[in-house]
Amino acid sequence: MFKESPELLAISRRWYRALLSRNEKELQNYLSEASELRFVGSAHGELWAGRAVREAIGKHFEEVPDVLDRQELLGEAFEIGDAGWSFFSNRFWFKGLAEPVDFRTTLIFVLEHGSWKIVHRHASLPSANETRIGHEHTAIQELLDSMHDDFSIEQSEGLASIMFTDIVNSSPIAESIGDRAWSAIVAQHFEYLQDAIEANGGELIKSLGDGTMSSFSSARSALATAKTIQIGLLQQDFEPKLSLRIGIHTGEVVRAKDDFFGTVVNKAARITSVAGQGEICLSDTTHAVVGADFDYTFSDPETVPLKGLEGSHQVRFLNWQS
Repeated sequence: MFKESPELLAISRRWYRALLSRNEKELQNYLSEASELRFVGSAHGELWAGRAVREAIGKHFEEVPDVLDRQELLGEAFEIGDAGWSFFSNRFWFKGLAEPVDFRTTLIFVLEHGSWKIVHRHASLPSANETRIGHEHTAIQELLDSMHDDFSIEQSEGLASIMFTDIVNSSPIAESIGDRAWSAIVAQHFEYLQDAIEANGGELIKSLGDGTMSSFSSARSALATAKTIQIGLLQQDFEPKLSLRIGIHTGEVVRAKDDFFGTVVNKAARITSVAGQGEICLSDTTHAVVGADFDYTFSDPETVPLKGLEGSHQVRFLNWQS
């Protein structure tokens, strides 16, 4: 049976980081040594096969213009037995271009000598079928739209505190111990987080590569969980020692079955990126909801930009070690 693969999701994200840094040795290490290796680019004629792809991969990405920024629009991965794949939609801001460019990429993996290797890569640039072939396909979208209409009946709205966690400097650790060992450590880490989240009345919604997203009906419960998690990691007496950044934001969210949507979720994720190693960052809204509580002390407010969100935003840091 197919199953979601946090391991391949994490490997794929490291592939993209290596791509942006133009690390030739690392890029080669991700590719299969088999003659069946296939590499499909987004331009006409970019259909390459065999071991030569592996040797030339660094030169290929050296020709790409400098990337100023990248935003992951969608990322997912699945595996079955010794094979698996990931699909990503990424938005790139290239130097010299006024508008960003969206790339959609599929990576197919196989296990070689106990390690996942890319045996097929396919990238594409979205363009309208009506422009290319004079006809716009609508059947699948109409079906998805009708499913969404039915699905919306089960949606609900309400106030929630959304918490994201993210492991800091995970790539160097994973590279030093290997992807299989790292995958086991991440799975154990997620169990630790889930226990802490549920002990405080929260719900682990999903894992996102090396991170998690959870929801709490109480902002105080979210802070208590974040503090408990950081203290537990600080007291960890085995290696590798993990460090987290945690972000929390509170507001009206839309829930559909087992997932949450809305700007609150997006802002919580962006706030997490503001936090550093071992820090808990929260929005001014979450701070206001918690109010005066002698169990918690906070830093002075800081005004920061949040990627993808207009204007500037106030955040605070929980002084959880004091």
